[in-house]
Amino acid sequence: MKPAQTVIEPLLTRLRGLPRAAVIGAGVVLLAGAAWLVMGGGASDARPTITQKVVIGDVEDTVTAVGKLQPLQFVDVGTQVSGQLKKLHVTYGAQVEQGQLLAEIDPTIYQARVNAGEAQLLNLQAQLSQRQAERTLAEQQLGRQTALLAEKATSQDAFDAATSTRKVNAAQIAALEAQIKQANSTLSADRANLGYTSIYAPMSGVVVDVIAKQGQTLNANQAAPLVVRIADLATMTVYAQVSEADVPKLKPGMTAYFTTLGQAGRKRYGKLRQIIPTPEVVNNVVLYNALFDVENPDQDLFTQMSAQVFFVIGEAKSVPIVPITALRRAAPPPEKAGERPARGGRSYVVRVKDGLGTTDKPVQVGVMNRLVAEIKTGLSVGDEIVIDAPTPAAGQSDQGRGGMGRGPRI
Repeated sequence: MKPAQTVIEPLLTRLRGLPRAAVIGAGVVLLAGAAWLVMGGGASDARPTITQKVVIGDVEDTVTAVGKLQPLQFVDVGTQVSGQLKKLHVTYGAQVEQGQLLAEIDPTIYQARVNAGEAQLLNLQAQLSQRQAERTLAEQQLGRQTALLAEKATSQDAFDAATSTRKVNAAQIAALEAQIKQANSTLSADRANLGYTSIYAPMSGVVVDVIAKQGQTLNANQAAPLVVRIADLATMTVYAQVSEADVPKLKPGMTAYFTTLGQAGRKRYGKLRQIIPTPEVVNNVVLYNALFDVENPDQDLFTQMSAQVFFVIGEAKSVPIVPITALRRAAPPPEKAGERPARGGRSYVVRVKDGLGTTDKPVQVGVMNRLVAEIKTGLSVGDEIVIDAPTPAAGQSDQGRGGMGRGPRI
């Protein structure tokens, strides 16, 4: 387009010498034309066409989520008895083996109860020995009275007294035996409580948290106080929070991977194990925890680490791909408008540039995401496609462009 000045100046030269009325009329026309030129009325409304070639690449369709890491196996070690935490033998990060001594609670009270129980048991056993000796005497006396009564050498009262003494002695022995059984039971409980003052590791692992402090008084009467948490860091579980809209896309066994903030370039893979059916509601957003496990041989994954999680819905490697903006919806034939897309892929139209201009080609699309799409049929590697077509003139509808929209909705 020529600048307005180059158009107007030659016209002014020709107007010299004409009648005044003609000059005024021509000036009005020139001013209107200049305004039209300045406003861009003479410019073409066509934008340059942007093209790109079909290339080989990878495409992955995923559901993303944010997650936290937790050990697959961990246990909170608490105490079953109350008392002062006398000695704590471990600290954060300590590697412990199953059965290793972790902590000790002051055993003074529990040792005293055991001692008292043992003394009481000894007393009852002595009483039992006494009653057993008395039983022997009572049985001898009853035997003599029985023999004498048969010969009518003793009275019936003497015989009855001997019989009664024998029965009373038997009852006393039975009562002492019951008391000894009860004392043994109490002593066993006291000995168990004394044993609970020494806290041992129920599993091998790493001490990931220390809840109680040495010298702290622990009260086990209402709830079991926690002392330490032991975890096996060899296998970690990812708890990924997935929105309720994406949960139907997930299936147990599908591939999942994640990255951490400290190692954004390293992907760690696993298989979706389960989806916890009870959701968490955060700011009126319903989220479900999806769990999968990953190996941690380097011990560089820790509890509560943040993870950017990806669940792989579909993927294709080393296939022809095109930008998603190059795809246009294909208008289905009238007689097949109600049918579902073919199983080989979804149908779209792509504009391909050739020597004569552009040609619309139907294509079958496989895996696609928000950026690129896999081309299954219809294009070849190296084909030059239009990815940014000119904007249609005002009032032009989709029907005027062959029934094709701007692009697919993902």
